[in-house]
Amino acid sequence: MKWFYRIFSLLMALLFAFPLIWMLVVSVKKEGMKIISVVDWFTPPYSLAVYNEVITGTKLLAWSWNSFFIAVCVTVLTLIIAAMSGFAMSKIPFRYRTFMFFFILAGLLIPGEATLIPLYQVAKDMEILNTYMGLIFPVLASPFAIIVLKSFFDGIPNDLLESVQMDGGGIWRIFINIMLPLTRPALVSIAILTFIGSWNNFLWPFLSVTDDNLFTLPMGIPTLMNQYTEDYVKPMVINTVASLPIMVLFLIFERQIIKGVSLSGIKG
Repeated sequence: MKWFYRIFSLLMALLFAFPLIWMLVVSVKKEGMKIISVVDWFTPPYSLAVYNEVITGTKLLAWSWNSFFIAVCVTVLTLIIAAMSGFAMSKIPFRYRTFMFFFILAGLLIPGEATLIPLYQVAKDMEILNTYMGLIFPVLASPFAIIVLKSFFDGIPNDLLESVQMDGGGIWRIFINIMLPLTRPALVSIAILTFIGSWNNFLWPFLSVTDDNLFTLPMGIPTLMNQYTEDYVKPMVINTVASLPIMVLFLIFERQIIKGVSLSGIKG
């Protein structure tokens, strides 16, 4: 029975990996090759000439950098804001704390598309359209991250905090030295999900940016795809170059990503 599960798992893995393998193989084919059967996709000759043409002749690498830089900034700032907000609502008593929690919780019920027009107007009034700030700041608010972290902070006993306060520890020492290390699994999970969400974000950059030097990958790739409609090689090269960073990150943080998805399903 164990062998059956292993063979079945291997077949399913190959099934899901086949599109990626096909993309990588086609991307190193020569442009204009005639394809008569499926076997022709995987047979030589191979060439990296199209890679050189796409990398040097387009802004794909610049767009990849934009996506990476924006995703890192959004992830770091979202974690800071969500951690501080969740800690305040969990461990710091203040008026209307319950109201504030349900107010943030209500943010999960509002579709993101419903906030685009007022968000765009605010960004326009602040004159941050067509800037990195315009791509980063409007997407920092994450009710999901705040609620998940608050639930983790709620699970930390207050006796631990009181003992630190009796030893002379202030609120920032409790937050940085006690609370954050204890909620590391939640922080890592939220960081991974936030990074992936920012990397794949299309709608807000599409609305807030018109300068092609500030395009992200989800915005830039369709403009290149429209130029190459008669051949498979260049679109596959574009997709490969755009996918490699996130594929490498997945291989490095595979366990954390899987744990983050399962954690978000439990806590969400």
